[in-house]
Amino acid sequence: MASKRPEHQGPPDIFYNEEEARKYSQNTHIIDVQTKLSERAIELLNLPDEESCLVLDVGCGSGLSGEVLTDLGHQWVGLDISSSMLDVAQEREVEGDLVLGDIGYGMPFRAGAFDGAISISALQWLCQADKNYHNPIKRLYKFFSTLYSCLARGARAVLQFYPETPNQVDMITQQAMKAGFTGGLVVDYPNSTRAKKMFLCLFAGGQVQELPTGLTGEEGNEGVRTQARYDTERQRYRHLRGKSLKKSRTWILEKKDRWRNKGRDVRPDSKYTARRRPKPF
Repeated sequence: MASKRPEHQGPPDIFYNEEEARKYSQNTHIIDVQTKLSERAIELLNLPDEESCLVLDVGCGSGLSGEVLTDLGHQWVGLDISSSMLDVAQEREVEGDLVLGDIGYGMPFRAGAFDGAISISALQWLCQADKNYHNPIKRLYKFFSTLYSCLARGARAVLQFYPETPNQVDMITQQAMKAGFTGGLVVDYPNSTRAKKMFLCLFAGGQVQELPTGLTGEEGNEGVRTQARYDTERQRYRHLRGKSLKKSRTWILEKKDRWRNKGRDVRPDSKYTARRRPKPF
């Protein structure tokens, strides 16, 4: 039986072709999972309240995690190896800056550029030797050492990943510590086979920080959907934490203001802004 793990089916830039990238970005189950993982990673990032920070999204894909950062008022830069995923992100008009690159070759950013970094479901790809000259240990060390460099001192990196074996966990954490990070694993719902999630929570120098504790409770017993629905539009229903409802007039006006601050051409506000268009017959 063929493996269900994507990293066993080919390199990420090959696996996430145009068809797979669009399929991934329209799957409502994947959107919901990625959104929840992103919210949890940002919570563990522990960014300052009421302050807009610059965050690096490693393996940003089509920008699902980046949208969560935008909703929370943060700026972000996304790096991904799949040009098809980045094309979808551009079509979705995400507000982050997008960079095409292989994280195994390191982070192409200046020292101390970011206030934090997140990664959702990307780190395990570095454990694969997709080319005959790939060495997972060397690629992991290159990734972590350059990630450490581009983070501000005292900043955090929270990397959610799906390890295949305990040896992979050891290999990943060893290379992170060798690169200078402190911290460790935060495991949510460790007693549940379905809801268990692993986050590598790393500290880039600065004052000694306490490792957050993982979540426990009844969520680990929740049912898991066995079927996914594909839509042309993303629909999200979640707690907004004081943020404007997406696609509402307030949300659109706030987005236009952010675009104006970036120097983009934006149409003037009017009484018709955000008014619903009638459906065609």
